[in-house]
Amino acid sequence: MNSFEELLKKKPTGNKEEDTACITELQSALHEVLGELKNQDEIIRLFRKKQFGSSSERTKPDETGQTNLFNEAEAETGEAPEPVRKTGRGFMRTEPKTGREKLLEHLPIEECVCELPEEEMQCPHCGSKLAKIGREIIREELEYVPAKLTVIRYIRYAYACPKCKKTTHPYIVKSAAPSPVLNHSLASASSVAYVMYRKYVNGMPLYRQEKDWEQQGIALSRTTLANWIIRCAEDWLFPIRDVLHRKLVQRDILHCDETPVQVLKEPGKKAESKSYMWLYRTGEDEKPPIVLYDYKPSRSGENAANYLTGFQGYLHTDGYSGYNKVTGITRCGCWAHLRRYFVDTIEAGTTQGAGFTNAEIGRNYCDQLFAIEKTLFGLPDEQRKEERLKLEKPLLEAFWCWLETLNPLRGSRLGKAVTYAFGQKPYMENYLLDGRCSISNNLAENSIRPFTVGRKNWLFSDTVNGAKASAAIYSLVETAKANGLNIYAYLNYLLLYMPDTDFHCHPELLEDLMPWSQRILDACKIES
Repeated sequence: MNSFEELLKKKPTGNKEEDTACITELQSALHEVLGELKNQDEIIRLFRKKQFGSSSERTKPDETGQTNLFNEAEAETGEAPEPVRKTGRGFMRTEPKTGREKLLEHLPIEECVCELPEEEMQCPHCGSKLAKIGREIIREELEYVPAKLTVIRYIRYAYACPKCKKTTHPYIVKSAAPSPVLNHSLASASSVAYVMYRKYVNGMPLYRQEKDWEQQGIALSRTTLANWIIRCAEDWLFPIRDVLHRKLVQRDILHCDETPVQVLKEPGKKAESKSYMWLYRTGEDEKPPIVLYDYKPSRSGENAANYLTGFQGYLHTDGYSGYNKVTGITRCGCWAHLRRYFVDTIEAGTTQGAGFTNAEIGRNYCDQLFAIEKTLFGLPDEQRKEERLKLEKPLLEAFWCWLETLNPLRGSRLGKAVTYAFGQKPYMENYLLDGRCSISNNLAENSIRPFTVGRKNWLFSDTVNGAKASAAIYSLVETAKANGLNIYAYLNYLLLYMPDTDFHCHPELLEDLMPWSQRILDACKIES
C-alpha cells in the first residue's frame, strides 16, 4: 500500500474506476493513521497515570455499582479505640482486655510512682501524718530505650595439675569458649544481625548505616559492614538456605516471579546492564511457608528450570514465556495480571460512553472471579475445587466467548489485553484442577515486594558475591516473616549458634534451625 503522504499527493485522473480505488485506499490509510494516533494517545494517558496518578488498581464502587472488592484496612477512617470505661454501681471500671491491654500485655512494665514529698505529708488542719488511701493509674506510655554499644571481652583460663607439673607429662587444659561468628573481627552475632536487619528489612543502605555507627561512637566503614554480611551469609546462612531449597522443590504448589537488579562488577557485563533476582515460594497448602530468592545474571527461563529441578506440581507464574522451560509441571496463569491489562486500558481512556466499555467489562469479569474466590476462602481443598467448578467454570466460559466477539484496534491497549488473554488461555484455568491452587500469583508478587522496595534505597549491588549474599539473607528474612518470627531474633539466633554447630558432619542438626522448628519458635516467635 502506498504511504498516506503519497496518496494525498495524487490528483483525480478522470477515470472513475481509478479515482474510486484511490479514494478507497485513501480512506483505509486514513483509518490506519487515526488508529495509530489513538494508540499514541492511549500510551500518553497511561504514562501520565503511571507517573503522576495513583498506583492502585482497585475497582471504584461507582464503576460497578458494588462495594469495592479490593478494599483494604487503610480505606477505613477513624481513630483507634481507647480503653472503654463502663459505669458499674457507682464506680468506673475498665472493660477487661481492651485493645490497648492486648497490645501491651507482653511488654515489661516499669511503674513510675508519684508520691507527695515528705514536707507535704502533714494535714494542714491538725498536723497529723497523711496515710495512703488509694492508688490511681493516670496513664501508660511506651518508653524507647536507644541501643548502646558494649565491648564483650572473652577470657578463658588455663588449668594445670600441680603434681604433674614437675613430671615429664604435665597436664594442662583450657576452658571452653564460644566460637566467633567471624575470626579476627569485632563482629558479633548481634551486631551482624543488626546490620542485616536494617538493610534487608528496613531498607537502610550501608553508607547510611556507616553514619549511624559514627553517631554511636565507633567508626565502621561500609566496606567492613559489607564484609560482615557477605562472609556471615556464606559461612552460616547458605547452609540453612540450601536445606530450605531442598524442602521447597518437594512441595506440590509453588509461586515464581523475577525482578531486575543491577550488579556493578558482574564479570563480562557492563555496569548498567540488568541482572535478575528470582523469587520462589510455596503456596497456600497449610504447611510452613518457604520464601527463597536466587540471584542470576540473566532472565533466561533456564534459571527457573535449573532451580526447580525435581519439582513436579503446580507452578503459578505471570505471562513470561521463559517459564515454559520448566518441564514436568502444570503451569497456572495469573488472573491479577490479566485484570491489570484491562485496568490499564481503562486508565488510558480509550472509549467514553454511557455504558460499560469493553475494558470495563473485561475487568468486571475478573472482579467477579475474585469475588467468588473471596467467598470460598477457608473451605477445605476438595470443597473449594467443587465450588469453583460450579460457580467459576460457567463464568470463565462466558468470558472466553465474550472475548472472541471483540475486534480491537491493532496495537491498542485493549488489543494487547485480548492478545495476552488468548496467549495465556492454556494456563488460566489450571487453578481449577486443585483446590490448593490460587487464582493469581499475588503471593509471589507480595513476597518480592520487600526486595523491590529495598532496591529503591540501595539501588544496586556492588559485586556478585554481595548479590548472592543478599539473596540468601532475603530468603531467611522473608521465610522468617512468613512463619511469624521476630526477624532480628532469628538472624541473631542463627549467627550465635551456627558457629558451634557441626552441620558439615551432621546435617540433620540443621532441622532444629528451620523457622518452624519448636526450638526456633520458642526462642524467636513474635508474642501476640
